[in-house]
Amino acid sequence: MDMTLTQTLTVIVPVYNEAENLATLHQRLTDAVEPTGLSWDILFVDDGSTDQSLSVIRRLAAEHPAVGWLSLSRNFGKELAMTAGLDHACADAVVLIDADLQDPPELIPTLIERWREGFDVVYAQRTARAGESLVKRGTAAGFYRVINWLSRTRVPPDTGDFRLLSRRAVEALGRLRERHRFMKGLFAWVGYRQIAVPYERAPRLGGSTKFSYRTLWNFALEGITSFSNIPLKAASYLGLVAAVGALAYGLYIIAKTLLYGDPVPGYPSLMVVILFLGGVQLLALGIIGEYLGRVFVEAKQRPLYLIGESQPAARQLDRPEDLEEAGRAAVRTGD
Repeated sequence: MDMTLTQTLTVIVPVYNEAENLATLHQRLTDAVEPTGLSWDILFVDDGSTDQSLSVIRRLAAEHPAVGWLSLSRNFGKELAMTAGLDHACADAVVLIDADLQDPPELIPTLIERWREGFDVVYAQRTARAGESLVKRGTAAGFYRVINWLSRTRVPPDTGDFRLLSRRAVEALGRLRERHRFMKGLFAWVGYRQIAVPYERAPRLGGSTKFSYRTLWNFALEGITSFSNIPLKAASYLGLVAAVGALAYGLYIIAKTLLYGDPVPGYPSLMVVILFLGGVQLLALGIIGEYLGRVFVEAKQRPLYLIGESQPAARQLDRPEDLEEAGRAAVRTGD
């Protein structure tokens, strides 16, 4: 990194129905980042919000030259909203932060310090999760441990999307264009030097969470199937165990009949065996279907997202090459 040039930073904020939090978020981001001496801007990515979020973002952009925004053509989901922001960020470093203010903007200077020490990925790791139920905390802890047991790519536990990425880490992520995206896994997969910064997560400032337990369950399946094929192997092993068990039980029945003359068990035991084997087959087909569905989506090669409207920050970053890249980024559609 050329230290003779002013270092640049873009803060990416994916937004979905967070109108009541955006003004406070902008003020806290400004108070946190301005003293660092970086040339910086904020990029809001509106992910098809149905409230007044885009109107609030437009007003912030009109009042503050450091604010730019993208508006996706519909709701594509948080993972793709973050991808859109990363595709359009051209700074030396990029910070990802949620709009609900559970992740404190005041931690960003610490992330910047670690980046200046030479780390490419500086992720904020939760030591406490205020405002979350015991069930949610327990299932989250269980998920991280399960995925790290199943996958060769280690995802840091108790870590969300709040992190800083260096320029080369952002460019590496830009080369990963799969449609089913588990960003926490992709952040870990690119490697480079990574370090954790511990913090205590605060309760949501306003509004309600957009993640139901059903959404979180699907998100967990996304992560596991994106970074591990062990469920496929488990289905094979389960089928093998069922077959061996059925063979052993059959030999037992034959031996018992020949030695003791007992009749072959009738209808109830036959139904139990049929239902058991049918359940094993359906489970295996379901696992295969999860992976096959992902292959189907990838084969269609649709763009990751589409942009409805966009406006770059009026206060452009200081580096000339960044200005040129920002102009090109404004017309990208995500493919």
